[in-house]
Amino acid sequence: MRCVHKTGAGSLRDLSTKTVNNVLTVFNRLLKVAVEWGVLDKLPASIKLLKAPKPTMAFYDFAEYERLVEAAGKLDWRIQLMVLLGGDAGLRSGEIIALEWPDIDFRRGQLHIRQAEWRGHVTVPKGGRDRRVPMTKRLAALLAANRHLRGARVLYRDDGEPVARATVSRWMKKAQTRAGLPVTGALHILRHTFCSRLAMRGAPAKAIQELAGHESLTTTQRYMHLTPAAKDAAISLLDTADPQLSGDMLETGSATPGKTGG
Repeated sequence: MRCVHKTGAGSLRDLSTKTVNNVLTVFNRLLKVAVEWGVLDKLPASIKLLKAPKPTMAFYDFAEYERLVEAAGKLDWRIQLMVLLGGDAGLRSGEIIALEWPDIDFRRGQLHIRQAEWRGHVTVPKGGRDRRVPMTKRLAALLAANRHLRGARVLYRDDGEPVARATVSRWMKKAQTRAGLPVTGALHILRHTFCSRLAMRGAPAKAIQELAGHESLTTTQRYMHLTPAAKDAAISLLDTADPQLSGDMLETGSATPGKTGG
């Protein structure tokens, strides 16, 4: 079946593989609902998604991230807070923008991620679930030192209004420039850095999933190749003697070099 769907930017073949797959997924779901509702007797076609290469996730190494945190602190506490919310707590950009003071539990040292901003509207976080993330000491200290009465939102612009995505992107560019890092203005690298640093420190995949709010453990697994724990555990198996094998070898004498049983 040839798809003739048109978009403002042209046909589907002009779009990225991910975007095309998103469209096909929605279309497939609509067809299934039509069958469930009796509008169609059966599915008219089998829809297969395009093969997409596994995405590469850029992240800052430990030194680069600390350089960014330090550079942001020299610019503005709000910019440094934005960096720490992404890199020390794993918040998405919309979650950073929508964070409010009631969401911060200083007594327990936690952030309650219960909402996110999307195109000017406040909605639930991606995945539809809230989560609680323990704060690092420096994140908690920065928040405590800069509590304000400008409004419910933690971050605000110079005119007192809540920040928007354009604001945090501009702040990110300033911090990246000051730190001598590639300037993109994209905040998602902070979230990748959060997950990557946890993996490299040996955090379990399930813990990373819950802290980051990943819907599927498959998403979290993209970071687990960075953990040294799995590799160390695998190699340690070679140092562990198999009692049963050792006993058999002693009984048959097959451990003697150059000899075989029989």
